Amino acid sequence: MSDAIKADIAVIGAGSSGVAVGKAMRDKGLTFDIYEKGSNLGGMWRYENDNGLSCAYRSLHIDTSRNNLGYPDFPIPSDKPDFLSHQQLLEYLEAYADRFDVRRSVRFNTEVTSVTKLPDGRWRVASKDGTRDYRAVIVANGHLWDARWPSFPGTFAGTAIHSSQYRTAAPFDDKRVLVVGIGNSAVDIAVDLCKRAKSVTLSTRTGAYVMPKYMMGIPIDRWSAFMSARLKFPTLLTRMIMARLIYFAVGDQRRFGLPRPKHPMWREHATLSQELLPYVGHGWIAIKPNIASLEGNDIAFADGSRAPFDAVIYATGYKTTFPFLDPIVFGVRDGEEVNLFRRIAPPDQPGLFFAGLVQPIGPTIPLVEVQARWIAAILSNSIRLPSQSEMMAEIQAHHERKQRTYISSARYTLEVDGRSYKAALLKDIASA
Repeated sequence: MSDAIKADIAVIGAGSSGVAVGKAMRDKGLTFDIYEKGSNLGGMWRYENDNGLSCAYRSLHIDTSRNNLGYPDFPIPSDKPDFLSHQQLLEYLEAYADRFDVRRSVRFNTEVTSVTKLPDGRWRVASKDGTRDYRAVIVANGHLWDARWPSFPGTFAGTAIHSSQYRTAAPFDDKRVLVVGIGNSAVDIAVDLCKRAKSVTLSTRTGAYVMPKYMMGIPIDRWSAFMSARLKFPTLLTRMIMARLIYFAVGDQRRFGLPRPKHPMWREHATLSQELLPYVGHGWIAIKPNIASLEGNDIAFADGSRAPFDAVIYATGYKTTFPFLDPIVFGVRDGEEVNLFRRIAPPDQPGLFFAGLVQPIGPTIPLVEVQARWIAAILSNSIRLPSQSEMMAEIQAHHERKQRTYISSARYTLEVDGRSYKAALLKDIASA
């Protein structure tokens, strides 16, 4: 049953961000509708979600360990494994939504087609069910669904898919497969394929630091959490120490033919994998540099080598797009400044908010829970937004800090330091 009769806030998306927003709205006594394109909640964590937007593959496990992953007021049960599968995380999200009475406000099978601002400052949300007007709209539909495809000279004659389309290794049995990219999805897919495909090759343009999921039997993120939360080390110092510890744990990855980036580890996200380096060492996965050209059934690489392939999987990331919003109202361009105060509110669009539009150092779900409480505090008038000029100054300062800290790449457009960002949001909330 929906709160549609009296709701004055619209939330778009019923994934991990949308249900957190719903819970925060409920806590403040606010009325809301959650619009969900699919027939159930869970977003990208619902395997084969009928909303068509999930990029989950069957073997997917989250890279944040259980103790650091969940919502602060709803811990993941201790009988769950260190690293949850997509199914286990979905069950957790469903339990969270039911525990805090969020599900009854979700309008399932209701895709938002447009969000427009009205002359009186309210927002009109259009769907197949018609239009409704709200005083505020919170966009929580995720940013890992609109595939970014690379462009290489020539044409490939075999099968080519994006990693968002990958589900299982079965279609690639006894095939020569090239996986392009070296992020977490690329490595997961290469590992998933390597015992069924005829051959698996990983192509990387710049390389990446490969971090094991465990060190001395303890999930790697618990080591960094201990340094940052318990010892109060700054994020930069924590990451520098972790880089040294990881080198001691796995050695020089160049020995495996995997190039090390030219920049230090603290300037990028490491790739987490317990299996990649051993599988490379066993000859199950080969490493190649960037693609130079596609030549029918062959692919030429930047080192002058070439080889035949039957399939290519492009694990090359995602574009950040909002089909229901006019780009004049709001948009994100790779590598450019994102016009969001506290990574949530566009200064020139009162009543419009974004939840989960971040790529943090650290876990996302507990960070979005704080974002949700911040939004609820604004909408309940517990705290007030600063002036437009003050918000613009904060946005510019964040962008300049991000440029100084991380490498210049589309991947870091939405980057935040989870620890300092959370502290800023909590300081705002505490000022109420």
